[in-house]
Amino acid sequence: MQLQCAGNVFNFLQFDGLHFCLFDGESVLHFYGLIIMLGAVAGTWLAGRQAQHRGQDPAVAWDLLIYLLVSGVIGARLWHIFTPPPSSVEQGITTAYYLTHPFDAVAIWNGGLGIPGAVMAGALVLWWYTRKHNLSFLEWADIAVPSLALGQALGRWGNFFNQELYGAPTNLPWRVFIDPAHRVSGFESYEYFHPLFLYESFWNLGNMFLLLWLGRRFPDRLKPGDLLFVYLIVYPVGRFLLDFLRLDASLVGGVNANQTFMAFVAVASALTLFLRRYAPARTSAAG
Repeated sequence: MQLQCAGNVFNFLQFDGLHFCLFDGESVLHFYGLIIMLGAVAGTWLAGRQAQHRGQDPAVAWDLLIYLLVSGVIGARLWHIFTPPPSSVEQGITTAYYLTHPFDAVAIWNGGLGIPGAVMAGALVLWWYTRKHNLSFLEWADIAVPSLALGQALGRWGNFFNQELYGAPTNLPWRVFIDPAHRVSGFESYEYFHPLFLYESFWNLGNMFLLLWLGRRFPDRLKPGDLLFVYLIVYPVGRFLLDFLRLDASLVGGVNANQTFMAFVAVASALTLFLRRYAPARTSAAG
């Protein structure tokens, strides 16, 4: 069943017949930007609290906000440009198209932001900033990752307003209605789909609470950078698993680019975390 909202059809999540409705149209563009800003501000507030708890200057977190926000958006957009989903490719919106249409390349309000690019660009800028101000990159990375997870959890709701990042068709009570204009090719006859944006939002919230708990529970046992690597294990694992439900996964050479990248990051981070915690102790014991 569809629900009419001020003349536009836009169904939110449906819970056993209970519908929540939001407006479609131009307001969607404003909501998308507002949600990104909300995630950035909430994450910065949390980073400030974490910095204060660790004896660092919380003002640094707010000073970093504009740098990380701008670099994150640029990195996320570049990731999308170089790994466009099949639905975009079918419409002729390829990497080559973006490179020859600069105005479309910067139109982030039309969707198309890749989290891997945002994380990599943000990490690069954080490294540059900490190096410039004689701060510890690993210390501030540990401060930042719970905030990053929070920002992701909130930011994923932007995908809802753009009617993107949904999964396979389903009749589960928490299914989400997708307008015909936004349905992936081959699934036009289906109305309700898995809300992948919601699943990933919950996963990121769980990751945030895990990182905060580890930081408070084991402050004397954690090395600088440990929380960074925990984040780089937990988030990629969740993203890897959720991509099995995704209908419009980005393909490079016929391979799911995001899923493959996430598998590599998770394995490499787990190996690095293991080696940096246990390899020195074993070497010392052997000596």
